[in-house]
Amino acid sequence: MSHGLICTKLGMSRVFSPEGAAIAVTYLKAEPNIVVRLKTREKDGYNAVILGLGTKHWKTRKGHEMIRYKHLKEWRVEKLDGLEPGTTVSCEPFVKDGTLSITGVSKGKGFQGTVKRHGFAGGPASHGSHFKREPGSVGMREEPGRIHKGKRMAGRMGQDTVTLRERLIVESDPEKCVIAVKGPIPGPTGTPVYITLESSD
Repeated sequence: MSHGLICTKLGMSRVFSPEGAAIAVTYLKAEPNIVVRLKTREKDGYNAVILGLGTKHWKTRKGHEMIRYKHLKEWRVEKLDGLEPGTTVSCEPFVKDGTLSITGVSKGKGFQGTVKRHGFAGGPASHGSHFKREPGSVGMREEPGRIHKGKRMAGRMGQDTVTLRERLIVESDPEKCVIAVKGPIPGPTGTPVYITLESSD
């Protein structure tokens, strides 16, 4: 299985190893995904599978029943064997001690200053100081007379797509569709994350 799953982030906890070490883990709800559509190399130029999670049935004005999906994600695959539209993909290949990559959207923090966004030290906080959390001088001389692109300044922080690779699967329960991954995962609780299996031991 080279493609992945759409999961829901449940929250963080800890798991104790046989040696007694406490391991911080994030639990993911890996409900079965539905194969919505396939892309073939002959028609689209590459092989891919589109998985959907969160079905919702609705009817058109003419009475036709349709299905919508709350989340859709495409994965490129080498082979399309055993993948047909309408079939389900479970979390059984994601076994304990395997590794996977996780993609999610980090928490949005709104418009922030340079101290919080980039870790600037700021100035003295004592009396009489007029330089506390300001970014400092950003100007240039007559040449080039402008601010270069990429200058660390205040701006929108967070809500970025983050991908973590080689994350260890500490526990896996296919019956309950729950996976425990070592370490934190970007995004708040209840948001969707996309996992891709890298290796299974």
